[in-house]
Amino acid sequence: MREEDVRKMLEEVQAGILTVDQAAEQLKELPFSDLGFATVDHHREIRTGYPEVIYGEGKTAEQVTGIVKSMLKRESNVLITRTNRNVHDSIRSLDDRARFNPVAKTIALCRRKITFSDGYVAIVAAGTSDLPVAEEAFETARMMGSRVEMVMDVGVAGIHRLFAKMDVIRKAKVVIVVAGMEGALASVVGGLVDKPVIAVPTSVGYGTGFGGVAALLTMLNSCASGVTVVNIDNGFGAAYSASLINRISSEKAHG
Repeated sequence: MREEDVRKMLEEVQAGILTVDQAAEQLKELPFSDLGFATVDHHREIRTGYPEVIYGEGKTAEQVTGIVKSMLKRESNVLITRTNRNVHDSIRSLDDRARFNPVAKTIALCRRKITFSDGYVAIVAAGTSDLPVAEEAFETARMMGSRVEMVMDVGVAGIHRLFAKMDVIRKAKVVIVVAGMEGALASVVGGLVDKPVIAVPTSVGYGTGFGGVAALLTMLNSCASGVTVVNIDNGFGAAYSASLINRISSEKAHG
């Protein structure tokens, strides 16, 4: 439920369209719904501007479907991360507009029109192997109301490829850099732009990459001042933060 939904309800009570008892019934589950196996936070969009996102890993199709049912009662948009096609088939039985991205392993279901911010987020990925994380960031940013420009396979092993895309990257409000191996791309981009850079280390790499730890440490030790870092493979977290920055920047631009 959004702030405007609460305002509309109060106006309907004031106008006599809704009784106090009817409004009270609607408000009973405003904070959350207790499903036994999950407590769905319906109040989150009012607090943060975005509805709850479902982390799908470790949840059964039945559990995810139950959570989605609860959210759809309130016409919320739904984003599910770390999920699979079996869950998608189950969600499509509720609403056939549910869209599965097999690379990102996300399901997006839009029940309400998304209003996009003026600026865009640039997602810069070092290699094709980083695509799953970059795609998760893409799907998240779009659901959060950010336009996105993708810049793919521009890692430091062939840095001339990055320079050819700098015009697109520099015009973004926020830049997300996704890189595995040694993770050097984040520092390179951070030293070339005057925008916030959110670095995402990925678990791509050989043995001494330690499942992304090497890239994480490189990014945390970046000599580029504008680089902040999220957890390994956390495309969702990077895009969420980037969208907040993009939204606030757009709101300030409009006064």
